[in-house]
Amino acid sequence: MPNSPSASGPALDPRTAKIGFIGIGNMGYPMASHLVKAGWSVQIYDIDRPKVERFVSTQGGSAAASLEEIGRNCNVIITILLDGRIVEKVLLGSAKDDDCVLKTLAPGSVIVEMSSSSPIGTRALGEKLAQRGMLFMDAPVSGGVKGALAATLAIMTGGEQALVERCDPLLAPMGKRFHVGSLGSGHAAKALNNYCSAASLATAAEAVIIGQRFGIAPQVLINILNASSGRSNSTENKIAQFVLNKKYDAGFALGLMAKDLTLAMEVADAFKVEAKLGHACLQVWKEAESALGGKADHTEIAKFLGDLP
Repeated sequence: MPNSPSASGPALDPRTAKIGFIGIGNMGYPMASHLVKAGWSVQIYDIDRPKVERFVSTQGGSAAASLEEIGRNCNVIITILLDGRIVEKVLLGSAKDDDCVLKTLAPGSVIVEMSSSSPIGTRALGEKLAQRGMLFMDAPVSGGVKGALAATLAIMTGGEQALVERCDPLLAPMGKRFHVGSLGSGHAAKALNNYCSAASLATAAEAVIIGQRFGIAPQVLINILNASSGRSNSTENKIAQFVLNKKYDAGFALGLMAKDLTLAMEVADAFKVEAKLGHACLQVWKEAESALGGKADHTEIAKFLGDLP
């Protein structure tokens, strides 16, 4: 596009880059703290003002009172919010008088979108941002709160190779980077990863429930699965840890899993992949969300499927 700046240039440097970090929820809070510890200049914005104040007082960095302020002060913006619609509103606003980042963000600035957003929507947003002279890439993450705290997240980047390389020093303190492909590819990979995760958790829970009804102790079956071809992240890290003990507090909402499954099937539909299993899996998770509420922990899918005594 004629107004789109070149993605090439020197790697981002903590000595010159001013980072605006928008969204310090369960994931964003530890991710932003790693950037501060790594020596980056970070300004924080979140609608939860007490949390922003707590972050600055305990982790460092500075607080922005508005999105316009963070746009004025920063040349690199990181967003990690609930979904792409909120990201677009934060960046562009939905009305003329909205507080939004691009009212004050200088052309040529870099925007790194780390939320779990629609891959199709990300490409559409990229076109709008390019027309405003902004550089844009997606970099969603996987690994949960545990990975965010330990800085071991899998970071899936989508966008021009040159821009991804420029941003690599910024992303490195938060986890391992995987360049997936063009803009939106990171978000597509994240949605497809969570499709696999949701399917494996549901199948593992069903298998344990069926086995228990037959007379197989749940932990015995999990031990067998973990030593056999049925092994998955869900059997290794979720069933015993959050389901069998009925803690149901893995830290990821059931509604968010259903949302990511929806995004995965949106990609399938857009590219004319029938995805029979994927759509069936999505239906199960939607029904569970309706029955248990979106704020339930995603491991509570076992309750919907039959639970265990």
